Amino acid sequence: MFDKLTENDIKKMQEEIDHRKLVVRKEALEAVKEARAHGDLSENFEYHAAKKDKNQNESRIRYLEKMIRTAQIVSDDSKEDEIGLYNTVDLYFEEDDETETYKLVTTVRGNSMKGLITPESPLGRAIMGRKTGDRIYVKISDKAGYYVVVKRLENTKDDGSDRLRSY
Repeated sequence: MFDKLTENDIKKMQEEIDHRKLVVRKEALEAVKEARAHGDLSENFEYHAAKKDKNQNESRIRYLEKMIRTAQIVSDDSKEDEIGLYNTVDLYFEEDDETETYKLVTTVRGNSMKGLITPESPLGRAIMGRKTGDRIYVKISDKAGYYVVVKRLENTKDDGSDRLRSY
């Protein structure tokens, strides 16, 4: 499956890769060298921790490069009155009698605990392209779902403030 990313997502990912290659990689290699110089490697906790940090950095670089290689580029443009990527919405949950605010973001920025949902999620899929005032059934499974009403739509652009998710 391809991740749907915007040009800005790709740019942020490339910036992280460059930083990790030029700065973090050098620091990690230096830490490994320094820890190795402390003597017996079998009982050297600093050496093992430095190697672990170095390996995690390299793993993250490979992960981001693969995401860029396999990404499907999508536009973050949406109509003024329709919910699209990077738009902020207030949704009224009928069952709970509560209103919550969400921002629709791409996969690499999703974080439901912070109100950042993706179009791949059940809620994101259901509200994508909808308008203020729409009552929408959010299907979770064949037997479960709930209704939400779009109370407010703020048409925003990607300002780069949403951090890339780390794995």
